[in-house]
Amino acid sequence: MWREDPLRLRERGFAGLRVVGDVHGDSRGFEAAAAGALAGNIFLLQLGDLTDGGPDSPAVLRRIFALMDAGQGLFLLGNHEHKLRRALMGARMRGPNEGLDRTLAQLADAGDGEALKARVVAEVARAPAWLRRGNSLFVHAAFHPAMLHSPPPGDAGATRPEPPVTRALYGQVVGGLQKDGYPERLLHWVETIPPGITAYCGHDVRSTDGRPLRMKGRAGGEVVFMDTGAGKGGHLSWIDLPL
Repeated sequence: MWREDPLRLRERGFAGLRVVGDVHGDSRGFEAAAAGALAGNIFLLQLGDLTDGGPDSPAVLRRIFALMDAGQGLFLLGNHEHKLRRALMGARMRGPNEGLDRTLAQLADAGDGEALKARVVAEVARAPAWLRRGNSLFVHAAFHPAMLHSPPPGDAGATRPEPPVTRALYGQVVGGLQKDGYPERLLHWVETIPPGITAYCGHDVRSTDGRPLRMKGRAGGEVVFMDTGAGKGGHLSWIDLPL
């Protein structure tokens, strides 16, 4: 079983781990999350979907890249990062792209937009699709049993997603579309999380009270849904975990 701790936070002197949900361009919320993590010597792990939707995706990108450069933060590969990189590489996008178009316009208007675009292309290409730390599994969209036994492919952000990366980016989809034009998603994967394992994920707003939603599956494992609507009319949420 894959039990490597790629974060190695305790030996690096950190006091904790801050898990941050989908940001979607909410620069003010993300700045608050980052500033608090730095003040408390806490490593910041963002679960993907940094951009698309909110008022200032470039500021969010600057902040996460600064955290990465300082060794104080990291982001996981989300479907919106994957789509943004493809768009920057010249691919034609399908489906609803209002958020992506907003991000591309914001990057075009930014003084450092070209540098940010180049950094996005490089960093998204090598962003991890999931990480495991002890009994915690961190992933953007949804859990897959293979994530407990194998590290993610090193080039997940630069290639066409294949299982289980597809699960990591898009969740469990069935091929149909919802009324809003987005793929219909199932939660059957929650039932497959083994006992003692907690998966932290974003992607879907499942909470009804504005707080991260904790759900237990039939197999005994748990999932914490971290997306509470930042950049989409809600707010940004995070959870601090002890080491």
